[in-house]
Amino acid sequence: MTSQDNMPMTRAEKKQARRIRRFDNPWINPKLIWGAALLLGIVAIGIIGRFVWNLDLVFTGSAPLKLPPIGFENLRGQPGVLDHPLGTDGGGRDMLSLIIIGAPNTLFVGLLASLIGMSIGIFLGFSAGFMGGRTDDVIRVGADVMITIPPLLILVVFQSAFGDVSLTMMALLIAGFVWQSPTRLIRAQVLSMKQSGYVQMAQLSGASTSHIMFREMLPNLVPYLFGSFIASVTTSIVTAVGLEVLGLGPQRIPTLGRTIYEAINAGALIQNLWWWWGIPTLLLGIIFIGLLLINLGLDEVSNPRLRKLS
Repeated sequence: MTSQDNMPMTRAEKKQARRIRRFDNPWINPKLIWGAALLLGIVAIGIIGRFVWNLDLVFTGSAPLKLPPIGFENLRGQPGVLDHPLGTDGGGRDMLSLIIIGAPNTLFVGLLASLIGMSIGIFLGFSAGFMGGRTDDVIRVGADVMITIPPLLILVVFQSAFGDVSLTMMALLIAGFVWQSPTRLIRAQVLSMKQSGYVQMAQLSGASTSHIMFREMLPNLVPYLFGSFIASVTTSIVTAVGLEVLGLGPQRIPTLGRTIYEAINAGALIQNLWWWWGIPTLLLGIIFIGLLLINLGLDEVSNPRLRKLS
């Protein structure tokens, strides 16, 4: 070792070292940041739009029929107007108002259903993987049976029988079909972690089962659980939109899927009213891209090999 290696760092070098460590944080991930920005943009549309736009235009007959967005003309030669920048639908409703209310509602259903489903999956997965025995057998068989049942078919039958449902009830119904996959995956992770040295040391020290599961093991699975949660959100939104496009979602609450259903049902494709179904579809695509980027970013956070390759 040379004398140069023993020289103390200058103030500028210490500042540079701190900057490097700060930006070397795995959570500062471009994919993660861009994905979160897209989803936060959807949320911002719902929050800011309520203060800057007249949401009474969301009601039927509150605006002229079938106006195109600004810069376009419809088949009758009518141009878009500033009062309705995204156009209007066949029922005389302002598309911007529908988006301000509908986009956050769609995201809300996916987040709530996934939050409930993941909570059930975490509890059951930890219980099955750590406790084992009869508990593991019951939970594993239950998850295997439920995962073979087509959720969309059951939800179609349920909503056809009970009619109109609220957003919260729809999220609860979807949550009943998104807990199986997290349960199976978390169980597999817990089975491998149960043999770790720190878990065995906690057992020898007399720690309770709940303490070991949720205070010792759970923090080590946080990036993995976030990734599983994002995948569950995607599945929940796809299921919700599928039901709504079939006309089985909430009847009086605007959502992106409900708007697409009404456009298809009114023949918007034939009438070339592309903005009626195209704008909600574009927003759904943005939501899915944001979720995908977050999922890819979380994979890189939890897997150092992927960070080196990116």
